[in-house]
Amino acid sequence: MMTGSPPPAARTPRSRARTLVPVGVAAWLVLEIWLLSLVAGAAGGLAVLVLLVAGGVLGAAVIKRAGRRAFRTLTETLQRQQGATPAPGDGPDRASTGNGFLMLGGLLLMIPGLVSDVAGLLLLLPPVRAAAGRYAERTLERRMRAAVSGHGSLGDAFQQARIHRPDGKVVQGEVIRDDAPPRSGAYGDEGPRPPLNR
Repeated sequence: MMTGSPPPAARTPRSRARTLVPVGVAAWLVLEIWLLSLVAGAAGGLAVLVLLVAGGVLGAAVIKRAGRRAFRTLTETLQRQQGATPAPGDGPDRASTGNGFLMLGGLLLMIPGLVSDVAGLLLLLPPVRAAAGRYAERTLERRMRAAVSGHGSLGDAFQQARIHRPDGKVVQGEVIRDDAPPRSGAYGDEGPRPPLNR
C-alpha cells in the first residue's frame, strides 16, 4: 500500500486551442468596439442603436422560426416511426437541414456588434449553411476515424477516455472487497429487541 502524496506531475503543454481562443475572443471584442465607434462617429449614436436593436429582433425571429421548424421535423419523424411509414424521399427533409446553423446565425445576430451581425447574416444564406454543414460533417468524421484508429474501436476510445485522469496518468486496478460477516449486536439474532424508550 502506498502512502504519502503522489509525485508532482509533469506539466503538460497547453494546446493551441486553449492559447488561441482567448486571444481570438479578445481581438474580436476589440474589433467590434472599434467598428461600433466608427459607425457612431460617421452616422451617429442613434444609427448604432437602431442597428443593434434590429439585429436583436431579427436574430430572435430567426431562432424562433428555426426552433419551430426543428420541432415540426421532430414531430413528423416521431409520427412516421409510430405509424411505421417510410420517410418520403428516403432522406432528410431539405427544410430541416441546417437548423443548427440557422439558430447559430440568429444567435450571432442577437449578439451586439457588426462583425457578429455580418456572420449571422451569412449563415442565413442556404449555400453558406450547406457548406458549413459539409465542413462540420467532414471534420467530425475525420476526428471519429482518428479516435477509432488510435484505440481499436469507438467503445475502446470511450473506455480509455474514462480511465485517464486529468493529469494524464492511467489508473487501472481491481477492487477486492473482503466482506466481513454481519456483526451480531449485543442481542444477537435472538429476535425482537427491547424498546428504546423507558
